[in-house]
Amino acid sequence: MKRLADKVALITGAGRGIGAAIAFAFAREGAAVVLAELDIETAERTAREIRAALGASASAIDTRGADKASEAKVLAVQTDVTQSASVQHAVSEAEHTFGALDVLVNNAGINVFCDPLTMTDDDWRRCFAVDLDGVWNGCRAVLPGMVERGAGSIVNIASTHAFKIIPGCFPYPVAKHGVLGLTRALGIEYAPRNVRVNAIAPGYIETQLTHDWWNEQADPAAAKQATLDLQPMKRIGRPEEVAMTAVFLASDEAPFINATCITVDGGRSALYHD
Repeated sequence: MKRLADKVALITGAGRGIGAAIAFAFAREGAAVVLAELDIETAERTAREIRAALGASASAIDTRGADKASEAKVLAVQTDVTQSASVQHAVSEAEHTFGALDVLVNNAGINVFCDPLTMTDDDWRRCFAVDLDGVWNGCRAVLPGMVERGAGSIVNIASTHAFKIIPGCFPYPVAKHGVLGLTRALGIEYAPRNVRVNAIAPGYIETQLTHDWWNEQADPAAAKQATLDLQPMKRIGRPEEVAMTAVFLASDEAPFINATCITVDGGRSALYHD
């Protein structure tokens, strides 16, 4: 029996990186998966790759092909998480295509790293609009249905920045601290209705954003090696390793895990000093 059989899941920022890995893992475990992504071309490409990998026969699907989408397990919907109406549209498309949502993964996020005193107002607003408001927009869109049905799992992708501070990364950790607060508050608020809200805090994960950061340094190879040297396991994580944690939290295997955060960082945050 697949672990997410008959479940419907919406994943924001699912076009690449951790979001794409979560989409693949959920589909492999039997869920109908909705990729809610700002870059619709990226989402559609990932949807095609999922269908090809799983041997699905349905043709490419987007919001213009709802009649075909009912025959498939993957749907791509263009979504701007900073706009509540856009998120609600994605939820409506998901429900129209596959039925009521069982799972929401709030994965969409951006890195905004600034000096606090030279950061612009636009930098601050951009960070919070995506990394915190975007999470709330997703929760607010799915909670009414989950509460009404008395079941649901929300998984928020936070970060080890939510409880550890790296100088020069402001205001990103402030927003991620907010994601943990939101997770705990909503988890407690809706626990009596059997709606669970949890978070995952990834550490260093090998995504395109990580490679981009290495490549921006004066010596990319040295920057990569320095990152690896910081890790107790002498490697960084893979998106699939975050994805399988999301599968667990979304599944019926975690019915009493609520309002908490699982750290996926190979032990880095437990290290006292280097």
